[in-house]
Amino acid sequence: MNKALKGYLFAAVAAAAYGTNPAFAVPLYEEGMNPNSVLFFRYILGLPLLALLMKNRGIRFGLKKTEIVPVAILGILMAFSSLTLFESYNYLNAGVASTLLFVYPILVAVLMIFLFHEKFRVSIVICLLLMAAGLIMLMKPQDNQVISSFGVLLVMVSAITYALYIIMVNVSKVIQEVATTKLLFYVLAWGSLVFIIKTLLGTPMIMPVGGNEWLSLIALAIIPTVLSLTCTTIAINLIGSTPTAIFGALEPVSAVILSYFVLHQPITGREIIGGLLIVLATTIVIGGKSVDKVILGVRKMWPKSWHQHRPPQ
Repeated sequence: MNKALKGYLFAAVAAAAYGTNPAFAVPLYEEGMNPNSVLFFRYILGLPLLALLMKNRGIRFGLKKTEIVPVAILGILMAFSSLTLFESYNYLNAGVASTLLFVYPILVAVLMIFLFHEKFRVSIVICLLLMAAGLIMLMKPQDNQVISSFGVLLVMVSAITYALYIIMVNVSKVIQEVATTKLLFYVLAWGSLVFIIKTLLGTPMIMPVGGNEWLSLIALAIIPTVLSLTCTTIAINLIGSTPTAIFGALEPVSAVILSYFVLHQPITGREIIGGLLIVLATTIVIGGKSVDKVILGVRKMWPKSWHQHRPPQ
């Protein structure tokens, strides 16, 4: 299996796994837990698993001095991304929230162009227009109701912080030298501190009580956390940040499917169209240079064709 194909497979698994977040989180909310409590246990329960993997692979736990700050920043970014996304489930349909989150691949592409001088592509502009149309479709009023603007804001903050996380993993030479499992261990450890601080500032810490709640928390720790973040990091190292982010098209698909079949949350035709536009916008980027060649080819042909068919003066 070549490097690119392997990278795409890891990116696909990462996206599909991350899309399972609402299927496990929303039932915990219904049992009385809040986002901060859910995320605290999600991160804490992931630590022993990663520690066990590190021990079995003979990976040392210590970090170099130069690694501490970058890893801490990654942990804080991931914690804020998780927290704002999980908070948004209280204001938005979980499937819609996960679809809105899918703007992060475009943010990754745009930030890589402006901050790290990645080559500009015409397809990026088309993607931004399609993404905007998709967001308008998702936010269009129906039955005298509108999608919560605060919920949308929370998802946008989640998308931006997740995009910054992906970019930092891709561009930081220090981060790239840290073993994947060790990196994720400390990302979750630093992220846990964010939820602890939030608790100390007055947010209630609600303990899970039943077996089903613990199972949901364990599933959150394994599937959309350890599995997804591990595959994401591997994919970034293999194919880069932009392709990894773009391949996240599977994320809203899995989230919407699970929201409909597991959470029984309704999905309207308008929301499906809006989601498809966002997925289409990011999927176009997968075509990369091929799409740009077609666009530029049409652009070169159009003025000539227009000139030939102009009516005589």
